[in-house]
Amino acid sequence: MTDDLRVYPARPRPQASGNVRDFASELNPQQAAAATYVDGPLLIIAGAGTGKTRTLVYRVAHLIERGVAAERILLLTFTRRAAQEMLSRAERLVGGNSKRVHGGTFHATAHRLLRRYGQAAGLAKDFTIMDQGDSADLMQLSRAQLGYAAKSKRFPKKETLQYVYSRHLNTEISIEDIVRDSYPQFVDYLEDFARIYSDYTRRKQERNLVDYDDLLLFWALLLEASPELGKKISGLYDHILVDEYQDTNVLQARILRGMCSAHKNITVVGDDAQSIYSFRGANFRNILDFPKQFPAATMVALEQNYRSTQPILGVTNTLISRAAERFTKNLWTERTGGEAPWLVAARDEQQQTQFVVDRILELHEEGTPLSEIAVLFRAGYMSADLEIELTNRKIPFEKWGGLKFLEAAHVKDVLAFLRILENPRDEVSWYRLLLLLPGIGDATARAAIDAMAAAAWESTAFGRYNPPPRARAAHAALVALLDSLRSGPVLDEAQAAADIARVRLMYDNILRERYDRVEPRLADLDQLQTIAAGYPDRATFLSALALEPPQATQDLATGTKEENDALILSTAHSAKGKEWDAVFVIWAVDGWFPSARCLNNEEET
Repeated sequence: MTDDLRVYPARPRPQASGNVRDFASELNPQQAAAATYVDGPLLIIAGAGTGKTRTLVYRVAHLIERGVAAERILLLTFTRRAAQEMLSRAERLVGGNSKRVHGGTFHATAHRLLRRYGQAAGLAKDFTIMDQGDSADLMQLSRAQLGYAAKSKRFPKKETLQYVYSRHLNTEISIEDIVRDSYPQFVDYLEDFARIYSDYTRRKQERNLVDYDDLLLFWALLLEASPELGKKISGLYDHILVDEYQDTNVLQARILRGMCSAHKNITVVGDDAQSIYSFRGANFRNILDFPKQFPAATMVALEQNYRSTQPILGVTNTLISRAAERFTKNLWTERTGGEAPWLVAARDEQQQTQFVVDRILELHEEGTPLSEIAVLFRAGYMSADLEIELTNRKIPFEKWGGLKFLEAAHVKDVLAFLRILENPRDEVSWYRLLLLLPGIGDATARAAIDAMAAAAWESTAFGRYNPPPRARAAHAALVALLDSLRSGPVLDEAQAAADIARVRLMYDNILRERYDRVEPRLADLDQLQTIAAGYPDRATFLSALALEPPQATQDLATGTKEENDALILSTAHSAKGKEWDAVFVIWAVDGWFPSARCLNNEEET
């Protein structure tokens, strides 16, 4: 081998052919009817395993092939990865032209539009996005400032306040109704809820902060507040396609009506029988009422299943048929074989655990990998007894649905440094950061924040603050670090990754003193630094994390790290869209699955 520079030719990219694609030969008749639909509202009812992603990909390809400009197509999904996968598959059908399709989540699309048009509605262009945890922390600052933290009677915690506020915005259900139905013990505090929410909103405005719900709310308001601006934004796209429509909330449906108010070219894909996110504000009435909201809508049902067997589909069809209100569909498959699902009655939890573990070992002995076996449950705590037995039997497992990567305290700590560099008015991040330092408690942290607010949040205001003697050393160290971050050169790394490296010179020692299990936490920060290196600047990195947070790295997995073949334990919600060779559903008992809270609500059961 020589040392000469070797130049490899560029790999040819697939290009759209000049011929019209024969969709009928590549799709089943229902899929082809949906993919080749021309204009107007289209509702695709896609049963589980019926190829809805393939249909949506071919729909994008068909629109491009018939001459619709790719940049005039908006594809909305619930994860960035889903949009990327669909557009990658569309590229294989029609070539690189599909890259110009605008694809992403509702929140990411809202963020992009607000950066571009928000100033016209009075929103500063350099706003910072708060995640759910940050929103709750800011809610707590409002709660404490108004004197509710010292109440002798039980008062709603920050998480409760944040949940009620978010649910109100996303569902348009009144705060009074939400509190009465979910927190009847707090009905006497309705006026206090209003005071706290008013202060919370004021703090966001003054500190240039936007929470997750604001992204959607402001998008809706941009469409509605000004006819001229609304027309400009809705006019960006000629066709809008929406995946998992049964999981949209009232606010998202309102946005969609605004975005296609002129052309009505909207395609939604979903399944009313798979609506499982009502606790997040999703409203299955969106999909049921689609034909009413768009009277000229055409409906296509995808019923041929490519994933399961007829005995399982037969049970599924029977269960679905008992819904009081639904779209009619009958799932079927050409696959043969398979056995009917087992209904196993267990005397108690111990017997349930014994049966599940014994059957898992039988399946494994028969050749089924542990990674192709899953145990599902409604809530994480329901697997506690099972986890103990699996550990005793030395069966490796992973548990899904636990702590998310960005919810880990040490990750949020490091991000707080970056957030105040990007937005010096970020009160939540200042408060979190200050409480990390020795000699600084709640009173000192609040005094420092008040001093910075009085100085209009100038970047040098914290340096001029005179802390109590016990906190002077920590104050000086933080001032020096922030000054170096503001002025230090960025060498060969991306800005955010370089910032994290400097922050860790101070923070890693704090972590070792404050937290147990140090090594996995340090590994999380290594991962955070790696992720940051993939972004061109700090603002892009922070926005991306808020809009599409990565899942847990260390804390998500339970069991041995050495063995890749591990049983999957998962909440039903985290398992959506996945498939395994064998599945157990535990705690399939009235009051447990579904929750007892749903049993009096016919719509939810």
